[in-house]
Amino acid sequence: MKRGLITLVILALYSAWQMWDIDRFGHSDDGSKADCAIVLGAAAWHNKPSPVFKARINHAIKLYESGRVNSIILTGGFGEGAAFAESEVAMQYCVDRGIPREHIFIETKSLTTKENILEAKLLMHDRSETALIVSDPWHLKRACAIAEHYELSVKPSATTTSLYTSNKSIFNFIWKEFLYIHLWRFS
Repeated sequence: MKRGLITLVILALYSAWQMWDIDRFGHSDDGSKADCAIVLGAAAWHNKPSPVFKARINHAIKLYESGRVNSIILTGGFGEGAAFAESEVAMQYCVDRGIPREHIFIETKSLTTKENILEAKLLMHDRSETALIVSDPWHLKRACAIAEHYELSVKPSATTTSLYTSNKSIFNFIWKEFLYIHLWRFS
């Protein structure tokens, strides 16, 4: 019984530490420059980005306009029954806001974070060596771990606005990322 209680306490402490680190990591943008920004896909509503995706795209646009990146890689394929890929919607959004088309690269196949990273890596080939990964803060620890696993030189750059504002929604996001990062590491 005592060993079981000690094991539970250790697991609870480990989980709390990991969840704290997911939050800390996502808010650790050091202001560095990179060759490109990789925007991780999120939902598109027909030909419009969802609010979560719009926040990611807007952040990448700011990185480009401030000179922190030279180009933007937009990821995200076709959702179920979608007429447009997430990345196509994001590209049009960027172009409409003055980003030159020749500085935007898209892929239309990926449906998961791992696939976003692998497709972005293909687009980076011969163009870019370093990248800032753009997503919600709590998504970045796993995204950067996946990118580094596939030998990409990346740093996190979280959106500064998020629809996840309540403590409950933030906790749920962090909890899911805690589970996803461990599932990915042990798969």
